[in-house]
Amino acid sequence: MVSWNDKVKRLLKSELVKRGVSNTDLAILLNEIGVHETKASIDSKISRGSFSACFFIQCLSVIGCSKIEIEELESSILIAAEPSVEYYKKSSNGN
Repeated sequence: MVSWNDKVKRLLKSELVKRGVSNTDLAILLNEIGVHETKASIDSKISRGSFSACFFIQCLSVIGCSKIEIEELESSILIAAEPSVEYYKKSSNGN
């Protein structure tokens, strides 16, 4: 079963590593935009993986990440998908 906390934690950590940003650097960057976090509070949030979407977006924003790729879900999860049926739209002339 997918642990969503682990998934989001890995996603944030990988974006930080890609950019060479430490948790200390992240605290400084967040404080520069008025988000008051310490290195210890960031360590704790990332370790748990249970932080708000707001915190996640703030972190991605200050490190310059404007696009993320979410890894494939584990095969044990079923996902509903659009049927592979073509839909035909009648034209205004009746065809």
